[in-house]
Amino acid sequence: MRKETKDENRRCPKCGRCENQINAGYNRSGTQRCVCKTCNHKYTLNGKTREYSEETREQAMKLYYSGVSGRGTGKAMGIGKGTVLNWIKKTTDEL
Repeated sequence: MRKETKDENRRCPKCGRCENQINAGYNRSGTQRCVCKTCNHKYTLNGKTREYSEETREQAMKLYYSGVSGRGTGKAMGIGKGTVLNWIKKTTDEL
């Protein structure tokens, strides 16, 4: 049986209640999932962001504009080539 908790950190983002929040396993990245038994809303506690830092983006752009291809930049920095090419497209659109 699932254990009910009354922790203040577990507040349903949909209805705002702290009571009747139960554990519902883990998601792919390993963070705790919870379910509100009142409104049946599923949410993640302390979700992880999946984005690169601004510093990493700047380094990739410098590498690309110094003459390395988009694919080569991705390989050198351990980033997908599609991600690098999307950054390049975004910066050229802003200019």
